[in-house]
Amino acid sequence: MKGDSAYMHRAVALARKGLGRTAPNPPVGAVVVKDGTVVGEGFHPRAGQPHAEVFALRAAGKQARGATLYVTLEPCSHFGRTPPCTKAVIEAGIARVVVGSVDPNPVVAGSGIRILREHGIKVRVGVAAKETDKLITWYGSWMERKRPFVIAKAAMTLDGRIATPAGDSKWISSEESRAYVHALRNHVDAILVGIGTVLADDPRLTCRLPGGRDPLRVIIDPGYRVPDTALCLGERSLIFTASDPAVRPEVLSSGSRVVRLGTDASGHFSWEEILDHLGALGLHSVLVEGGRSILSSLVQSRLADELLLFVAPKILGGGVPLVAFDAPDTIAMALPLVIQEARVIGGDVLITASLEG
Repeated sequence: MKGDSAYMHRAVALARKGLGRTAPNPPVGAVVVKDGTVVGEGFHPRAGQPHAEVFALRAAGKQARGATLYVTLEPCSHFGRTPPCTKAVIEAGIARVVVGSVDPNPVVAGSGIRILREHGIKVRVGVAAKETDKLITWYGSWMERKRPFVIAKAAMTLDGRIATPAGDSKWISSEESRAYVHALRNHVDAILVGIGTVLADDPRLTCRLPGGRDPLRVIIDPGYRVPDTALCLGERSLIFTASDPAVRPEVLSSGSRVVRLGTDASGHFSWEEILDHLGALGLHSVLVEGGRSILSSLVQSRLADELLLFVAPKILGGGVPLVAFDAPDTIAMALPLVIQEARVIGGDVLITASLEG
């Protein structure tokens, strides 16, 4: 007979189907088990639709009475777009609930667990917590700061170049690394680039995996230079500019949203203001795939939560560096990183890191 951990891992796998689709809600998976047999499963597909527990309980039907419910996040206890899940769990006759993580939402924050126990339901908390906590990393970050979790991604040569002197960057990384990025695009809420990338490469900024979905495309364009023929324009696009959006009606007619922001004396936007705006849209995560200028300013702002650096076994000897800003006089003053993981993908080394402090 499988134990609690095995069933919770199944719930985690279900929850991952909702990644990038549930914001501003978290991804959640649920499994109902009766006498050692799975009788119902479900996950939260998107905001406004029933939560994972409801789908699992519906699938279980009458077999839910006296069964155990495994859920990656504690059942909600409040009315939102949908009724509280605690009510559905109690009415279904569930005898025991196994929870992965406590909800970081202060509106819930343990109240769902308390209500279930008050109704005589046995509750176990913290099963496979490492996996369930990871599942809601982006949601938890957004809940705490009301800003999306920022992932800065770049592909570079062994000597730290992201393009040749002529600007060619196709392809520094391997096919396997590029597939990894498309899988990530399928999960994040938004992908962000600068106008330089749009003008140089005319990218679609889409997820090219079968069955995948495209994130919101965000373009940083202070001078409002985006061509009206750009492939990244459309209803799933958002442009930040310092100009009056109305002066480019051809851009607006593409369906793209255009937001006007102020700039500093150097003509640059505030990353804080950009991220606050994206957070207000309910976005939990943003993948930054900009070039040198975007990456440099983001790293300097220290607002990147995670760095994904694909290091290819190639040496250019010159070209465009990963970042460019005023260098310190000593190594001791260099910007320190914390390496979280390093692994080989298709011959490249993927380094996952964060800024120290």
